[in-house]
Amino acid sequence: MLAELLIRPEQAADIAAIEQVVRAAFLTEIYSNQNEYLLVNALRKAQALTIALVAEYQQQIIGYIAFSKVTIDEEDHGWYGLAPLAVDPSWQNQGVGSALVNAGLNALITLDAAGCVVLGDPYYYGRFGFQASPHLSLADVPAAYFLGLKFKEHAVLGAVEYHASFAIFA
Repeated sequence: MLAELLIRPEQAADIAAIEQVVRAAFLTEIYSNQNEYLLVNALRKAQALTIALVAEYQQQIIGYIAFSKVTIDEEDHGWYGLAPLAVDPSWQNQGVGSALVNAGLNALITLDAAGCVVLGDPYYYGRFGFQASPHLSLADVPAAYFLGLKFKEHAVLGAVEYHASFAIFA
């Protein structure tokens, strides 16, 4: 199946399918308020999506990943936040999410990003090199679930803030 999986940038014609996939992916997640699809729409409207990729299989969108700029102590240090990662429930645990994460991280490296953060499962994101860091924090989030991945060696530390569109989760 993965040989036929196409990872590509989102297009305007994909918006309805992306919303459907994101809604379905988070529908039963207990750590979600099921507003992730609204986040994607808000980031898109604000032109804050730096990278937005879809996973397509046989011309059907089955997955989505987005990255947007984050600040650290209110300054731009070239870091990005991964959010959300969504895979249609019928396609989960088949490598679609991993393919999206790898493609997205490679795209960030191409942009000369300094690093990426994600709020998520340390076991899942650890396989890509993400790890909890005492140097990066996100307000009201347990440190074990706020993970970072450095692409450059210079030290960055401080409080991370996502785009204002993330206020939807407040």
